[in-house]
Amino acid sequence: MKSAITLSQVPEAAAGPFVFQQPLAEGFAAAKKHGYDSVELFFPGPDFITIDEVKALATEHDLGIAAVGTGAGMVKHGLSLTDPDASVREKAIDFIIKMIEFGGQLGAPAILGSMQGKWGGDVSRDQALTWLAEALKAAGAAAAKYDVPFIYEPLNRYETNLINHLAEGAKYIEENSLDNIVLLADLFHMNIEETDVAQAIIDAGKHTGHVHYADSNRSAMGMGHTDPAPIVAALKQVGYTGYLSAEVFPKPDADACAAQEIKAIKEALA
Repeated sequence: MKSAITLSQVPEAAAGPFVFQQPLAEGFAAAKKHGYDSVELFFPGPDFITIDEVKALATEHDLGIAAVGTGAGMVKHGLSLTDPDASVREKAIDFIIKMIEFGGQLGAPAILGSMQGKWGGDVSRDQALTWLAEALKAAGAAAAKYDVPFIYEPLNRYETNLINHLAEGAKYIEENSLDNIVLLADLFHMNIEETDVAQAIIDAGKHTGHVHYADSNRSAMGMGHTDPAPIVAALKQVGYTGYLSAEVFPKPDADACAAQEIKAIKEALA
């Protein structure tokens, strides 16, 4: 397993769980200084910066690109895959496909989190899940062109009412024959929803493709009450070799957070 840390360039998400939010070059430099293997990027959209500029920063600092987020589609542009308005759903999938293409050129998968939306009002649960499956099929096919998966993230009940548990996500992938889709095991969301986080990872098995390594309070690991040992053991048991990525609040400040998180990741993998 490898380490990654979040770099955000979305002002609307300034209060979110993104560690480095300064100008991008400074964020890359900070990630390298703290000893991370890669960065996870959160941009306003696919046209925020050129592929060549990102590649140059990655090369300069000897960092990989772990993943790219799509959440700006929701927090900045108000787009959701389960919006009752068909034109909004169309814009949402177009945004996601473009982010997949952006990440794909960097050898990085894209993540679907908040843009999945929720059901309610005029939209039934079955209808929302059908729209979500259709979008995931398109996303998986688009990502396959770049030989990367597409990452779907079950969120906690306060952020979506679609899929909240990892095993539920695994079952959804299988029942809908969703090719090239993997799950994001976000330990913060799982701390809220799962009875046993380690067992949930074991139950999801091969379907976990990315991990947000956050403590129970969404701070760096070691600043809450999560016991990471059984979780890391479960990841090893299912053969997970991907990233432990720091999508956490930059508390008490970004540098202290980054230092604590890399320390916790190294201890977990020792």
